[in-house]
Amino acid sequence: MTIGMKHYPAGRPGRPGIVLLLVVLAAACSNTPPDNPKSYVDTIAVARKAKDDDFKSASNSPVPPGRRAELLPLGYFPIDPDYKVAAALKPSNDSTVIPMPTSTGGQAQFRRAGTLEFNLKGHALTLTAFHEVGARTDTLFVPLTDLTTGSETYAGGRFLDLDRNATGIYEIDFNRAYFPYCFYSPTYECPYPPPENRLQVPIRAGERLKK
Repeated sequence: MTIGMKHYPAGRPGRPGIVLLLVVLAAACSNTPPDNPKSYVDTIAVARKAKDDDFKSASNSPVPPGRRAELLPLGYFPIDPDYKVAAALKPSNDSTVIPMPTSTGGQAQFRRAGTLEFNLKGHALTLTAFHEVGARTDTLFVPLTDLTTGSETYAGGRFLDLDRNATGIYEIDFNRAYFPYCFYSPTYECPYPPPENRLQVPIRAGERLKK
């Protein structure tokens, strides 16, 4: 299985074209819009175009050929720099294995790495970051749902991946929230976000259902 991309196909895919750009931030929980919003918007737009191109042409694309006309280019909310915020990770000392139900009726095994605390558009929020049992621990897996789930976004939730660092300060960029591969094809198995990561606010950023 590819680290940070919780999809379990018969043939394991690589990461999609979007790569999280980790910024080491000095302030833990304040909103930190990019210094140059236009450059930031352009960067996200270029990454989205690259992902579309990869999904359209790659031999291991998670989008079946018969669905490419329907799904590509992928649907997204407008890029909003206010959805890129700083978060402080409160590490977890709990080694309990958390079974996450998956899209095929199975279970995936994770442990809590810690709680990400942040402010988003006036709301103080938290998300639990996980790492998979038996996998490398240099990435954090953040599955989530929000008030758009099932209506504007995939009912199975969305994912974020973060590169782990020693500072405990992370950048959460919801403009990079993406659908798991099981949205595109039932041949992939993906974990569902646990109850603790069900945000009670709408996150209108990142990948969305096409209108």
